[in-house]
Amino acid sequence: MVNVGIVGYGIIGQRLADGVSLQEDMELVGVCDVAPTLTVRALHESGMPYDLYNAIPENDKLFKEAGIPLSGSFEDLVDKCDIILDATVAGIGAKNKAYYESKGKKAVFQGGESNDVADVFFHGYANYAKGIGKNYLKLTSCNTTGFIRAIDCLDEAVGVEKVAITIIRRIADPGDYHRGLTNALKVDKAPNHQCVDLMTIMPHIQATGILVHTPVTHGHIITLVVTPKKEISPAEAEKLFRRHDRIRVVSLDEGFLGNASMFRYARDLGNYRSDMYEIALWKDTLVSSGKDLMFAINIPQESVTIPESIDAIRAAMGMQSDPAEGVALTNKYLGMGKWKTPQYMKG
Repeated sequence: MVNVGIVGYGIIGQRLADGVSLQEDMELVGVCDVAPTLTVRALHESGMPYDLYNAIPENDKLFKEAGIPLSGSFEDLVDKCDIILDATVAGIGAKNKAYYESKGKKAVFQGGESNDVADVFFHGYANYAKGIGKNYLKLTSCNTTGFIRAIDCLDEAVGVEKVAITIIRRIADPGDYHRGLTNALKVDKAPNHQCVDLMTIMPHIQATGILVHTPVTHGHIITLVVTPKKEISPAEAEKLFRRHDRIRVVSLDEGFLGNASMFRYARDLGNYRSDMYEIALWKDTLVSSGKDLMFAINIPQESVTIPESIDAIRAAMGMQSDPAEGVALTNKYLGMGKWKTPQYMKG
């Protein structure tokens, strides 16, 4: 049993805690944060399912005033763990790494940290083997995590030469106010960093792309134009996507009209926080243009990186040396692919 700690109990951290707690071969030791935030207060009010540790000693009084019990300090949590999932804000994880190193503890960092914080820039499907036994891994961003699933799915089957990506990016997470109230779209310079990150993970693929910020909160929509090395029809590609446990093929006829449809469906399913671990790929957008394939996917930005984060634990701790076995166990414990039926697999 691998002992896991979560440092940073925010949008990603709380979901990492939920995901790790579902893994039957891992033990969640506890979670750590700096203050009695709304997320921490909700943890307390829901019965404290996870032990809570405080990252800043002088803030003990804040937790006491809020009536929130603590199980110890940041240092106490690290001492009890084999590996840490660091979900702190960008820059803090790099500072925390020095302490992890001093204690001989492994760690996994989220996409907001700089690449040099880790030994391996990691994705469960695309380069699991490179993470085996390494001390420090860093995840890709939510967008990159999602579209690598689709690109790798095609790459494994027929090879991928290049890809052009357009990201229609939500401006902030639900409940965030730091971006202000907007009524505008904003374009970033090309290529966006997600395409550069893709080429870091999969250096044999040429990638470029454009990113457009949009004043919405529930998910990103990404269009991809993929040039395969071996020609493949949309129908053949759809069969590949339908077999993938982290890709859900949906259609407009079913009522999946956009990002809000996905969020509402997750809520109607009773998914906690309306989360979905899988990306959605619209069958209606899967078309060919000459040799190229084009399609659109939805990225549930708050939860999509959770499976790959758990894959990173498996790789770093050497729990499974076979990538297929490692990701399959993660998928099994998270309940991924549970929507599949004979009719779904036939399309």
